[in-house]
Parts: sequence; C-alpha cells; structure tokens
Amino acid sequence: MMARGKFITFEGIDGAGKTTHLAWFRDRLSEKVAASGREVVMTREPGGTKLGEALRDILLHQPMDLETEALLMFAARREHLAEVIEPALARGDWVLSDRFTDATFAYQGGGRGLPRDKLEALERWVQGGFQPDLTVLFDIPADTASERRSAAREPDRFESESEAFFNRTRAEYLRRVEEAPYRFAVIDSTQSIPRIQIKLEELIASI
Repeated sequence: MMARGKFITFEGIDGAGKTTHLAWFRDRLSEKVAASGREVVMTREPGGTKLGEALRDILLHQPMDLETEALLMFAARREHLAEVIEPALARGDWVLSDRFTDATFAYQGGGRGLPRDKLEALERWVQGGFQPDLTVLFDIPADTASERRSAAREPDRFESESEAFFNRTRAEYLRRVEEAPYRFAVIDSTQSIPRIQIKLEELIASI
C-alpha cells in the first residue's frame, strides 16, 4: 500500500506574489515525486470542486454578512477536502493548494474581525485536526502589495480592501506562524523571483 501523500499550501495577502510561483513549484515538486509513482494535484481555495468554484464566484463578487462569508468558506472547504484533498492524499499523491484555512483566519478573522473562537469551532467541525504538512507563507508589507495589486487586473471584493485591512490580515498570518512554526516556511516576497525560487528549491529538497 502506498504511503499517504503530503499536503502543501501557499498563503499570503493579495499582491504577495504567491500565484506567480505555484506552477513553477508544482513542476519542480512533480519531478521529485514522480520517481516514486506519485503525482502532484494543484488546486485552490475557495474552489477546487464544481461546487467550490460556484461558491468562489459568489464569495469574490457578492456582498454578504461576515458570518455568511465564513460559513461559505468552510462549506467550500468541506467539499474540497471530501472530493479532492483527502482522496488524493489517500492515493499517495501530493496536493498543492493556493490557500487553505490559514487564509480564513487571516482574512475573515484578522482582516474583517470575526472572533477567532467562531473560526476555531468551524475549523474543528470541518477538518478535525487536519492541517497542511507544509505552509509556504509569502510575506510582504501591505503597502508594497497594494502597489502590485494596482498594476494587476480589475480587483475582486477582497483585493479592493484598504491597506489597513491587509495590515491586519498580514498580522494574523504572522500570528499563525508563531502558533505553529513547525509547519510554516516564511518567504520574503519583496525579493526577486530568482531569489525566491532558490528558497523554494531548498524547501523542495528538504521535504
């Protein structure tokens, strides 16, 4: 029986540049795991399933109550776990996800101010003790991220938030790092792409 695969997540505030590195990281990781007959499944949150993608469109573009927003995030996550993440890991494949639960604590908790105990209750209900094996946090000051976002596409409901919102979101990400340093790798996202890729290569070699 093939051993369980590993679950890796990419996190960071909007404009941190994590999405720039996802496909590159997947390709390098695929080279590493292919020798043992494994594959890398790349996915995202909210999304990753037919239902999750429908919820993503609602979450990114429709105004709603904060608690509704958090509930929909976890509803999409439960479907994502059941339909994509858990089956892939059980097959022995590795899963690489653009965001997971840390993003909900950072955005709905840190950014929007939803009490942490409510998020922790939903986290226990939806995923029990399940957490990523490795979370790569692309860390960047909120003002630098804002400059990057302004040069990108038309912003969605989250990307349109204030710099103060993203300062709070970043602070919550860093609090999560302090809470569970054993599963986080923090990347200084103000560095050049080649320098970041060197750091990511080192990460891949270590897992």
